[in-house]
Order: sequence, then structure tokens, then C-alpha cells
Amino acid sequence: MSDFPQTPPYPLPKIAISVGDVAGIGPELSLACAMSPEIISRCQPVLFGPVKVLQRVAEHLKLAIPEIIDVPIDNASSVEPGRFTAATGHASYEAVCRAIDATMMGHTTAMVTGPIQKEAWHAAGIDYPGHTELLADRTQTDEFSMMLTSDVISCVLATIHVPLADVPSVLSIDLVARAIRHGVDALSRRLGRPPRVAVCGLNPHAGENGLFSHGEEATIIGPAIDRVRREGPSSQRMEIIGPLPPDTAFTPMMREKIDVYVCMYHDQGLIPLKALSFDDAVNVTLGLPIVRTSVDHGTALDLAWKGLAKRTSMMAAIKMAIDLSRPASEMRK
Repeated sequence: MSDFPQTPPYPLPKIAISVGDVAGIGPELSLACAMSPEIISRCQPVLFGPVKVLQRVAEHLKLAIPEIIDVPIDNASSVEPGRFTAATGHASYEAVCRAIDATMMGHTTAMVTGPIQKEAWHAAGIDYPGHTELLADRTQTDEFSMMLTSDVISCVLATIHVPLADVPSVLSIDLVARAIRHGVDALSRRLGRPPRVAVCGLNPHAGENGLFSHGEEATIIGPAIDRVRREGPSSQRMEIIGPLPPDTAFTPMMREKIDVYVCMYHDQGLIPLKALSFDDAVNVTLGLPIVRTSVDHGTALDLAWKGLAKRTSMMAAIKMAIDLSRPASEMRK
């Protein structure tokens, strides 16, 4: 355990890692990845979570213990793998809040979040539906987007945790245009060039000219694409296509031509993303004043504290946090 110094002159970026719900696989993934040679050669990882529980997990799985910022939890000795409670939910929430604050204050360079149990947050009386909304609120960010990304596919969501029946009423030109811009900015930094963007329609066959829709493609999605196109310099028009029929947007032939997809709702983007990159995808919150990445999987309660969970997504999330925290001028070096 440690407290942050007032002025940390670190030669390597210091990455905050909130361990997620301690009843799940987050603690073992955080411990194992934080102390892997590949990670400690590139950053200084700092875990945020209940130290007594993390010590139990480390001892049980014979894992080394990195620097930890302790987060209190009620009845730490009673925490059991695979059994989330209001106490584990509150602790995971506090860990995220403290990691956000540390990164906002510059004590850490970027943050990575382990998997939370949303039911545990609800049991603890926490109203946020997930990490993204908490991050936006705590950093006072009004315009943000969620991107799920891997080496195979990247998807930015126009709406996030919105019930499917409510998506048409929530969608707007501003919301879709924002998702397009965020995707362009993120992939430009990553690729070192303007990305090729595909914007999905909302309805079957992208509405079939209104035959299978209530006009969302014509009145919302199409105008959003036109707005972003007009914003770019005339000499550097971005390659944006759409609205595309969602059922053909993700074919192998299309993916060869596309760097980032803009999707209208949660499952439209996450189904192809998880089908192609379930073990190594990373969740990135775009538009924040800080860098935040996350694993793209849940708590896997049935695997908790067994040392069986795959580390690829957590490793990828930490590496991406390191990369995204570098100056834009160095991103392609």
C-alpha cells in the first residue's frame, strides 16, 4: 500500500488499474498482468482495490503483489469467490472513483478498469449503469462515446446502455455525428492517417428508403454523416460511407475496407466485436479528459480465484492505456 507523493517524477507512465468486483476474476487478472515482465517494462502499474482481499487472492494463486492503493470493504474476510454482494459492489465503485480522481489529478497517467458486477452496484445503491456513465459524470464530460476495439475490428457506439425500444427516440444528428468524430479522432491517432469509417443504419436493410423504418436513416444518420463530412478540410475529405445495412456491414470483404464502424446501439457493435475478438478486445471511453481503457468481458464468477481466466483482454487494455497516454506526435513511433 502507498499514498501518492505530491509531485511524482516517474520515468515510466503510472497506470491506475481498478481491480473490479473482488468476487470475480478482476483481482487475479490485475495482479498477474500488473507484474508481468511485458507490463512492468513499459509502465508502473498501481492497483486500486481492497488490499486484504487482493492479498488473499495473491497468496492463493501464488502471485506477486504490486503497488496497491487500498479501498475499504466491509467484512473483507467474508468475501468469497463467485459471490458478489453489496459490499463488493461498493468497493468496486470506490476503486473506480479513486482511480479516476488519481488520474484527473495527474498522480497516474491513465486508468484501466477491471470487470464490475452491475447487480452488485445496484445492491449497493449505486445508480450508474456502468463505468462509462460514472466516468463521464465524475470528469464532468458531456460528450463521450464508447469504443470497443481490437486488431481485427473497432466499433464506436452512438448509444450505449439504452434499452433497444428506446434507441430510436434517443438517437439524434448530434449524437451520431459525435460518435463519428470520436471514432475518427481515436483511429487517426492509432493509425497515423485518416481512418476509413462505416456508419451503420438502424433498421433492416438500412431502412430500404423508408420501407422498413420510420425514417431514421434519412432524417438522423444520413444528415449526421453529411455534417461530419462538411467539417473536414475540402482537401482532406474523410472516407465515410453509410448508412450501411447492418447485416452486410461486417462481412470479411467489408472489414478489409473499414477501420472503424459507428453503430447505433449496444449489441449492433458488440455482437460482431465479441464474435471476432472475444478474448482480446478493449473498451475505450472517448471524449474524456483522461485516458481510460477496460477489459471487454464480465466478472466470470464461475472462474473466480481459480487462475483459469484468460489475461489477453486485460493485457491489451493496459498496453492500449500506455499507448494512448503518449503524445500524439509519438503515437506511430
